Amino acid sequence: MDGTSDTEHDPTGLFGRPLFNDPQARALSRVGVVDIGSNSVRLVVFDGAARSPAYFYNEKLMCALGAGMSDTGRLNPEGRSRALQALKRFQALAEGMDLPPLTVVATAAVREAEDGAEFREDVLRETGLRIWVIDGEEEARLSAQGVMLGWPGSYGLVCDIGGSSMELAEIAKGRVGKRISSNLGPLKLRDLKGGHKGRDAHIKAVMAKLADHMGPQRDRLFLVGGSWRAIARIDMHRRGYPLHVLHEYRMDKKAVSQTVKYIKSSDLEELRAACGVSSARMDLVPYAVDVLKRLVQTFKPKDIAISSYGIREGLLYEQMPQDLRDRDPLIEACRFAEAKDARLPGFGNKLFRFVLPLFSGADAARMRLIKAACLLHDVSWRAHPDYRAETCFDNATRANLGGLKHSERVFLGLALLHRYKNKREGTRFEELEGLLSEKATLEAEVLGKALRFGAMLWMSDASADGTVLEWRPRKKLLRLKLTRGSVALYGEVAEARFLSLAASLEAETEVVVQR
Repeated sequence: MDGTSDTEHDPTGLFGRPLFNDPQARALSRVGVVDIGSNSVRLVVFDGAARSPAYFYNEKLMCALGAGMSDTGRLNPEGRSRALQALKRFQALAEGMDLPPLTVVATAAVREAEDGAEFREDVLRETGLRIWVIDGEEEARLSAQGVMLGWPGSYGLVCDIGGSSMELAEIAKGRVGKRISSNLGPLKLRDLKGGHKGRDAHIKAVMAKLADHMGPQRDRLFLVGGSWRAIARIDMHRRGYPLHVLHEYRMDKKAVSQTVKYIKSSDLEELRAACGVSSARMDLVPYAVDVLKRLVQTFKPKDIAISSYGIREGLLYEQMPQDLRDRDPLIEACRFAEAKDARLPGFGNKLFRFVLPLFSGADAARMRLIKAACLLHDVSWRAHPDYRAETCFDNATRANLGGLKHSERVFLGLALLHRYKNKREGTRFEELEGLLSEKATLEAEVLGKALRFGAMLWMSDASADGTVLEWRPRKKLLRLKLTRGSVALYGEVAEARFLSLAASLEAETEVVVQR
């Protein structure tokens, strides 16, 4: 690894030194969490050392523990049996992975059922797993922490919908504020008497009480939970949206209204098949969509974001030291990837310093993408050369990375595509180019070609340190200052890449050898 510190190669001072090798961070490797919800039971094993959670293992079983509870007051017998079998399997998997003890949480169904305590005893006796039953406010807090894991510095209203309950929590300045739980889960609404009119009146009345408690919430609305994600999939399908990544997918009030109408006018089985939603989940969508419609009408958020991070990620966040919480999840994940997969770990820092003159006016949001691209520029070197550019693009646009809007995913993917390829025609970028402005597309191309050129100068010879790019946009002049030690590296291929970069900038070139 490059022996110098990260900050020596970060003139911006934005990112600090890497933390993933610190003992407190390494303790988060292989953290196992089980979430026993009213509708599903899920095991997630995180590698959380890099701040952006890597899903080492993820398995879910739809059990519908809370189905019929409104009538019986007890857990669904079939769901209870299925949940117990799932937990036996999860414990066996944890032992096979040599994990530390699993953290197991249960929410509304187990919390409210007459036989909830009996179920917990059965689980403890047969698996050795102790279930932590959390109340509604704690569920809201953990879900909000999950959102903060993916969006550091985020603010707004988090709404987590499960099978039997729906929680709200406000977040701002890295803290969870007011929070409240309600009975607006779709399993409970399905069992409600009075048909559609009775259900709608109930939702309206409960939502009014929630609004009184939470007060005005006009910022971003973060939607957490499987029913919200199913609705987002349907919204994507309705719009013909090209990037099928749910995390950070955005909607607005108009889109919600249109999708509500679309769902109510569609054949649900055909819609389910077209959108890849499970039958068990699709059964709950008509009830969840009524809640979403009223939620948006009541709180009037400025925009709406889907979060794939929720209570399970909140439990990981709970275990993070504060200095790791404060870090940018994108940058920390990219540092981790470089250290693990790049041929010359640490070289991304030098590359960042090298390309910075091309982006002197970039704001902090753009700077973090430039840094990320430099760190990731070489992590896909094992891919076949014919597919390397596409592999880079796919990894950036579809990987589980936190803190990335969809347009930013495409920007990062395009920059890495151009790291290995001059032309983007005929690539998968063409399917997604509508998500990126013309200006941003050019910036990504320039960044990628700068990475492609810079990698030629330093890949095999540390004596090239001191080689500098100078960009004078008014004169449209791109100047390369070579050291005596780097002249030999500036061969025909390197020169061709330098000229390709200049062509993207519509610039004249000048090459100077420093004395």
